[in-house]
Amino acid sequence: MLVVGQIGKPHGIRGEVLVTVRTDDPEARFAVGSVFTTEVPRDRRVSAGPASAAPTPGVAFQVPAELTLESVRWHQGKIIAQFEGLYDRNLAEALRGVFLQVDSAGIAAPDDPDEFNDHQLVGLSVVDQNGTELGIVDRIDHAPASDLIVLKKAAGGTALIPFVTAMVPTVDLAGGRVVVDLPEGLLDL
Repeated sequence: MLVVGQIGKPHGIRGEVLVTVRTDDPEARFAVGSVFTTEVPRDRRVSAGPASAAPTPGVAFQVPAELTLESVRWHQGKIIAQFEGLYDRNLAEALRGVFLQVDSAGIAAPDDPDEFNDHQLVGLSVVDQNGTELGIVDRIDHAPASDLIVLKKAAGGTALIPFVTAMVPTVDLAGGRVVVDLPEGLLDL
């Protein structure tokens, strides 16, 4: 499964929520009618599992296993989403922090050989040009200037590597590695 967004705080009183986008193709992933599998973060006290959209008095709300996108609009770089059957601010609040996922098998690879989907890169080994392992790709962050590889360093901690050709000359999906050519001290920031 591929996480494409995370539900944030409610927006208004009719069950709309802000969604932080975590995908490189938000228009395709967040089209009206899209169905998302939900994942409740481990640190949340919201129960997951089958539930009706309307809460029964005295029964704890359970996050549905799937959510269907009913409407969507953009607001300050985030999506304001309305999911089918969830029309109450209290229900929207109960969804806060829930991850929205899609099946990565259903996502086509890009046509451009120098373009990659985030899920293709996560977990790949990151090595320098001498073959020394630096860590693994933890995730890809999409920043305004360029995408960033979030490196989970072999020695512990994380580092950000701009995903530009000068610093990432080779992505070898078949070999399971990303070769980087980094300026001195970048991993120490």
